Order: sequence, then structure tokens, then C-alpha cells
Amino acid sequence: MSAAHDPATSQARELMGQASALHRQGRVAPSIPLFAQALALDPRHAEGWNELGHALQSEGRYAEAVDAFGSALEQRVERAHEVHLQRAVLYADHLRRDDAAQAELQAAIALKPDYLPALLNLGNLHEQRGERAQALACYDRILADATLAHNSDATLRWVALARSAIMRPAVDRDDPLLGRLQAAADAAGSDHHVRANLLFALGQCWDRLRDRAQAFEAFAKGNRCLLRQSGRLYDRQHAARLTDAFIAAFPDARLHIDRARRVGATPLFICGMFRSGSTLIEQVLAAHPQVVAGGERDWLLRTAAQRMAPFPASMARLDAAREAALADEYAAHLAQLFPSAATGMYITDKRPDNFQLIGLIKRLFPTARIVHTTRNPLDNGLSVFMQHLNLQVAAYAGDLGDIGHYYGEYRRLMAHWKSLYADSIFDFDYDAFVRDPKPALQRLLAFLGLEWDERCMEFHAQRNTVKTASYWQVRRPLYGEASGRWRNYRENLGPLVQALRSAGVVIDDTQ
Repeated sequence: MSAAHDPATSQARELMGQASALHRQGRVAPSIPLFAQALALDPRHAEGWNELGHALQSEGRYAEAVDAFGSALEQRVERAHEVHLQRAVLYADHLRRDDAAQAELQAAIALKPDYLPALLNLGNLHEQRGERAQALACYDRILADATLAHNSDATLRWVALARSAIMRPAVDRDDPLLGRLQAAADAAGSDHHVRANLLFALGQCWDRLRDRAQAFEAFAKGNRCLLRQSGRLYDRQHAARLTDAFIAAFPDARLHIDRARRVGATPLFICGMFRSGSTLIEQVLAAHPQVVAGGERDWLLRTAAQRMAPFPASMARLDAAREAALADEYAAHLAQLFPSAATGMYITDKRPDNFQLIGLIKRLFPTARIVHTTRNPLDNGLSVFMQHLNLQVAAYAGDLGDIGHYYGEYRRLMAHWKSLYADSIFDFDYDAFVRDPKPALQRLLAFLGLEWDERCMEFHAQRNTVKTASYWQVRRPLYGEASGRWRNYRENLGPLVQALRSAGVVIDDTQ
């Protein structure tokens, strides 16, 4: 019997068609078992494995997605370089296996030497690992191809230009890099995301050259690009209602504390405003032998937004058994990603916006310690405005007034959490730390029950991977020029000052 008339092959084809249809309709979860059934009948279907990998990835089943993409490669899937890139992204962003990510990117480039997305991702991975020369080599390789200005890869060339400019900024006002950045921003036109990348890089260059007017103009234009791309996503009334909902969902400190202690490191949550020093303090703590850096984990956020919807109202139905089950699942998630943490005391979960989830964190982990990073509100707001943040994550970031309003809501919610869990939350003052680091760090280590370790003061020497916008800042010894930077932009910060004061945040903008 020919393969075309084989009942198993026909059934596999039918199941694959049903699975693909569901996947295209956005019904991803029910498509996955159909893909699995089809591939059990016909495991040679390369594109089926590839599509299953994408479905698993969208459901957050990252390790399984890597395996599915691997099966696609084994079956000689078309455009294999793209599948290697997909595996690299999963390894780097979700599975914390950076060596494997690098190998996948190199495999993609070996198959297609001019595959710019892989080169760009490899450069970014080198940056995250603190490998400056290797990162610049990737970006320079992209920029060296003069033909890119005339094809669809021009946008990747512009992104490489922006990344290399941040690492190798203009040295003076006559540096041709300034003109290249501006010309590229003009040429990017309606590609608002890429244009914003270039404008933020240009702003960083002007800031380093101490031309504050040119710098602020570039940052403002970059943020306007983001707002044009995404639309105005921040709704001040909605933000206030959300804060009210969190406070109402957690009216008291009721905790279930009779659980057996789990084996392995205890989750340590680091949160606060974006750009408040959370990456720095995680890096400092990660230098301690009893701490493993977990980076920005999205497990809690995904769980709250998807499995616990509508959150936080669903907290009214969360009983002790469900809390314990979620806590065990989260602990298993960390243990799988970071097996080396089994012998340590803490593993960090450093996602700044987890400050919204402190009530949930304390319900899942009643003894959890929370490090809350704080900073001068004007410096914090300005730093948000100067950084290219994703408005889908930080909708307020493109407008100084919105930043001030959000800061006020953040402060209001933190005041509520501290009224409930005062003994569990440690306010770590970034400005105090850069002024006099040792006493500030001693207080934090005492809060965590950790002994002093001098290696924490040499945090910048670590060769770990840092996956936030601060990855170059934390490769330097401690510096203080970012503390008080708002004074350089005093005349531009009126909307931020007004919004902060309207929210009841005490500031002194007269110094």
C-alpha cells in the first residue's frame, strides 16, 4: 500500500489539518494534542513539528517547544536557520541556557552567513553576558554591508547602529556618529519602533556630551514615536481603579503559615519602579555565595493574568490548598531553571512590576522576603523617560505626566502592602547606596539573614548574564552620576513635577 493510501498517513493528514486550523484561529491550547496525535502517526512531518513548536511556545511550554523545533530540524525542515533562531530565543529568554542559545545562533549563521536576525541576536546575547568586543563585532559585521540601505534588512542595520552607538558613543560634537544616527532616524520614517531606537541612542550620546537640550529633544521624539506606534495606552482612571482593586482584594494580612518548608533556595522578590536600581541590587546580591540571580521571571504575572483571571478579584476564591499547589508549581519552575540554586539560601525573582503582586506573593509564600528598590522620584521618572521601554509593559513610560501619575499609584499601593507586611518588606534606597554603599548593604544583608561578603562590593566583576536594559551599568564599579541627574533637566520636568505633587508625592525640586 502506498503512503498516500496508508490509513495512518491519511489520519495524520486530517489531524494535522484540524490542528493547523485551530492554531490559525487562535485556539492554541486545543490544537496542541491534535498536533501530537498527528505527529505520533507521521513523525516525519517537519512543518508539523515546527508549527507545534510555535503553539507550545505561545502557551509558555518553552522546554517542549525547544524539543518540537529540534524534531523539525531532524526532519530537515525548510528555512532551518529560522528554526535555529527560534530555539535560541527560547533558550536565552525563557530557559536561561545561554550557551545553548549561542550555539543555535551560530548554527543559524553557519547555514546562512548573511542572516541578520541571528547576528543581531548574537550581538545582544554578547551584550547581556558583558562581552563588549564580541557584541560590537556582530554589529560591525551588520553595518559593514553597504547593500543593506537598499533592501528590507535596512531596519536591522539601523538597530545595530543604535546598539553600537550606546556601547561606543560619540566622543565629541563633531563625531560623524551623531549625523549617522539622525540620518537613520529620518530615513526610518514610519517605522516608529526602529526610529525610537535610534533617537534614544542619539539622546544617550548627547547626554554624555552634556548637551542636555539636544538630549532631551531626542528622548522626547523617541517617546512620541512609541506613542504613535502603540497609541496612548495609559489610562489614569483605570490605573487608579486597579490600585483600588488590589487594596480591596487584600484587606488584611491573612496568611496560611503552617506549610512545610520547601527544599532548596527560597524565592527572594526584588521589585519597585522600573529604573529604580533593581538590576543593580540583584547583581550585588548575586555576588553572595548564598544567592542565585533568577532575573526577570514572568511566571507570577502570567499566572495572575491568565490562570487566575479576573485577577485580583479571583483572590476571594483562592483557598489554602490552591495557594499551596501554586507555590509548589512556582518552586518547581525555579528549580528546573536553576538547579544550582538547590544548595543556596535565596534565588531572586527580579521583576520590578511585581510590586503589584505582593499580596499574592505573601499568600503563596507567607515567609517571603521582599526587597523594594526606591529612588528619588524625579531621577526615577526621568530615567524611565530616557529609556526605550515597551509601552505594552509600561504604558505610562512615554509621557512625563503619565510617569508621575503612575508613580503616585505605585506609592499608594506600596503604602498598603507595607501596612500589611511591614516586617517582610525592605526599602532599599538606591541614592543612599551609591553615596555610602557598605552601610546600606550591611542593613540589607542583615534583613536577609546573610553574613557580610566582600564579593558583593565587586559585583561588576561577575560574568553572569543580565537581561535588562541596565546590563552595561552593572558591569561598572559603583558610580553616582545618575543620582541627582534630574537637575540637568530641571526646566523640562514640569509635567512630571506637577503629576507627582498632584499624587501627594513629596519632592524637592529647588535644590
